[in-house]
Amino acid sequence: MEATRDIRFNELKNTFNTQHLLSKTKGDKVIWALVVLLTLVSLLAVYSATGSLAYKNYKGNTEVYLFKQVAFILAGIMVIYFAHLVNYTFYSKAARFVFLLSVPLLIYTLFFGVKMNEGSRWIRLPIINMTMQTSDLAKLALFMYLARLLSKKQDVIKDFKKGFLPVIWPVALVCMLIAPANLSTAMLLGASCLMLLFIGRVRTRHILMTIGIALIPVLILVSAAVIRHKADGEIVVTKKTSGTLTARVDTWIGRVESFIYGTKEDIDGGAYQTGQAKIAIAKGGVFGVGPGNSTTRDFLPQAYNDFIYAIIIEEYGLAGGAFIMFIYLVFLYRCIRIFKRCPFAFGAFLALGLSFTLAVQAVANMAVTVNLFPVTGVTLPLVSMGGTSFIFTCLAIGIILSVARNVEQTEGKAKEKAAVA
Repeated sequence: MEATRDIRFNELKNTFNTQHLLSKTKGDKVIWALVVLLTLVSLLAVYSATGSLAYKNYKGNTEVYLFKQVAFILAGIMVIYFAHLVNYTFYSKAARFVFLLSVPLLIYTLFFGVKMNEGSRWIRLPIINMTMQTSDLAKLALFMYLARLLSKKQDVIKDFKKGFLPVIWPVALVCMLIAPANLSTAMLLGASCLMLLFIGRVRTRHILMTIGIALIPVLILVSAAVIRHKADGEIVVTKKTSGTLTARVDTWIGRVESFIYGTKEDIDGGAYQTGQAKIAIAKGGVFGVGPGNSTTRDFLPQAYNDFIYAIIIEEYGLAGGAFIMFIYLVFLYRCIRIFKRCPFAFGAFLALGLSFTLAVQAVANMAVTVNLFPVTGVTLPLVSMGGTSFIFTCLAIGIILSVARNVEQTEGKAKEKAAVA
């Protein structure tokens, strides 16, 4: 009896040992390595960027946010691991349901969501009492659903009614629901989707027509910023009504005006943020001031989140900033390789679409930091301080690795058949 119990205990122990987990880990090994690299960078950057904040909020305990980040990273790695074990065809089956779930959640968030920074972007999750950006779920759901539609519509994709309209309306719907509270996310999501549609053989004139329509409100926004600047000579700080569309439009105009004219003040401090980011970059130089030696973190709002790239450059210099950019480029390149190797359209479009949105988000975050783009509020994937956005990023990477794992299995079976023949 005892011998049988010992055998079962040893079997259970072997099931959960590291070697067993590694043997079960499949997919693109380079992407796995990049994930580990980015999470290590995240630990160092978040710990440095939150030191003063933790000291202030937790009475000298500067490790609080570090431990939280470790917890999010461990949870994220587990999400990647289990998501990559699922056959990617399951995501095709779940795509429609998840998309239909995300739409009412976006509507609910728009009207009843938690209001922060004059916009309703979050809903509060019961029991765990955490906030979640429903746009993160919507982005994932949209790319799953779009990949499914593109794979099924390839025979008629050139036709406007049968091919283009069915794939563009989900994009338009989700972007319009996200835009009132988070215009930058909606624009980046729309750009990523149009890139995927171009790869998916949608007619170029249909894509250009969509871009032309989308540019109309952007041009109106830029014109409003120019007109207000000329009329007032400086940004007018107006009293805003929290959560109203008028307040959000006022914020958008202020950010555009600040970006174009480099004003010292704006409605929500965007110019101040970019100014402090420039100071951090200037201090960093080529090789940086060293890990943990940032001083700008005490003055830069969202240094651990939206502007964490500035802290990385300050501490590790332009060399460190270029290395982070290189990691994201390699990640995109490996995903493109998966797209080319995948024999099935859904998996190919799914991997490419999710990689596009992560790469575009990373580029946008870095562009804001160096003042090449107006302040957006998007995070640096896998590097910014953890939250539900971090978990959804990990889920997207897990799905990409699921496609890569199945590609490897298909190629392995093909080689075995060739060897037997």
